[in-house]
Amino acid sequence: MTTRAFITGVSGPELNAEERDFIGQYRPWGFILFRRNIENPSQVKQLIAQLHTALGRPDAPVLVDQEGGRVQRLGPPHWPVYPPGAAFSALYDIDPALGLTAARLSARLIAADLTEAGISVDCLPLADVPVPGADAVIGNRAYGTEPGKVAAIARAVTDGLDQGGILPVLKHIPGHGRATADSHFGLPEVAASRAELEQTDFAAFQPLSDLPMAMTAHVVFNALDPAHPATTSATIIEQVIRGSIGFQGLLMSDDVSMNALAGSIAARTQAIFSAGCDLVLHCNGKIDEMREVARHSPELTGKALQRATAALASRRPVQAFDRQQARAALEALIEQAGMAGA
Repeated sequence: MTTRAFITGVSGPELNAEERDFIGQYRPWGFILFRRNIENPSQVKQLIAQLHTALGRPDAPVLVDQEGGRVQRLGPPHWPVYPPGAAFSALYDIDPALGLTAARLSARLIAADLTEAGISVDCLPLADVPVPGADAVIGNRAYGTEPGKVAAIARAVTDGLDQGGILPVLKHIPGHGRATADSHFGLPEVAASRAELEQTDFAAFQPLSDLPMAMTAHVVFNALDPAHPATTSATIIEQVIRGSIGFQGLLMSDDVSMNALAGSIAARTQAIFSAGCDLVLHCNGKIDEMREVARHSPELTGKALQRATAALASRRPVQAFDRQQARAALEALIEQAGMAGA
């Protein structure tokens, strides 16, 4: 049974006939959900069942961006609000152990929500390191401005997800923290030297290079490849992501429909694969774009297939925990951070 090397979104809270036919014909590796796809727990479960039935693969991964803070696709009234990454950073400054505990608890609780819904992959943690003057697209989503601290909190988040049976996706490799624009709307450029990037941005990702999956940054690093963002740069993927950072897992693009990338959807898709990404991610649920991505996505074979298989095999069984106790502990820690910052 062949699988094409792309992940797709769909348009709404239930699968329509056109999407069902598309999935059956083009056979994506997985799916990603957004707020437009999410109404309540029973509806989400039903949509995921429809996706799996259309594909004929009940184990196909279903992804979501559930970070907490302003990037949280599942939210009230059916799911709790979770703190942004900056809350863990503030606690870490009081006591590193407290910050790591809070990050792990939050991720473990998020994992419980996602597992119940039938979602298997969270696009988390972030290892982006913001700098003064950068665009606010990362902002308080980040775990701090020091790479060692960022990596430590990201590891705690990964541990929480793992304990809840949810696969992590490390983002946005090799770093979105210095971006001067929001890549949803334009192409960010970074002027820092390679030496500076190695000491800060890339250094936050290196301790996390063993994670099973990662998502690229639509960011131009002028010192490395002034002509291409990381997502479509063979130089950056080979020399930095696979090289100095040492990431050997499954590499997916950030959303191919974002305005940071130039050219047609077909040209973008081809450029992403030519650069060395394993999978293309397409998120907006527009069927014409979905078809373009699918037509220009190869079958998942070779090293990409090996990485994809290894990523799914790394999913751990859900560990028992006291949900109510964990939520109370997290709330107490976040309150402590707020009091310290008052």
